[in-house]
Amino acid sequence: MQVDEVRKYYEILQRKRGSLFWKRVFDMVVSLILLILLSPVFLILAVAIKIDSKGPVFYRQVRVTQYGRKFRIHKFRSMINRADEKGSLVTVGNDSRITRVGRLIRDKRLDELPQLIDVLQGNMSFVGVRPEVPKYVKEYTPEMRATLLLPAGITNLTSIYYKDEAKLLNKAGDPDKVYIEEILPKKMEWNLRGIEEFGFWRDVRTMIETVFVVF
Repeated sequence: MQVDEVRKYYEILQRKRGSLFWKRVFDMVVSLILLILLSPVFLILAVAIKIDSKGPVFYRQVRVTQYGRKFRIHKFRSMINRADEKGSLVTVGNDSRITRVGRLIRDKRLDELPQLIDVLQGNMSFVGVRPEVPKYVKEYTPEMRATLLLPAGITNLTSIYYKDEAKLLNKAGDPDKVYIEEILPKKMEWNLRGIEEFGFWRDVRTMIETVFVVF
């Protein structure tokens, strides 16, 4: 992280410590409120997932967040149990590993609701770079590592502009290769731009835009 390519972004964030403080306060308060309000939805989805296929309710994959720290993300399981062992780490549009309930909840991103737990714990934020698996983080250029200056997020600009990522990968012969060589660099351009333009109210606007895109 202590390289010239990252220093530029570090200095930008140092000048915005007030926004960083309010960002964390917002994350804690809003995630707690939403977890309480959405608890009935959590229960309904948990029952549906258990009835639909064998396996745990939550999908707990290792991801990378701020400063390269690893954590186990919370997501509703939308694929067959142990799907990671039966295919690519990226998901294509017609992926046969996706369950019936999984296809429904992925369409409206309901599988990501449990990430509210990660936000409350401080492993994630509402807005930030989507947390990657260690395999893809190893492919980061020195400048891309600047995205690890902030906690990983539930949504950001790439979540809006690349909402159909699975469909893009659907046509790829080698989804992993296409993701690393083509999609990841383009997403990182937006992610780095997000750091340059970082601000608390800009995060709020991104959250609102995400809601409109989903619904």
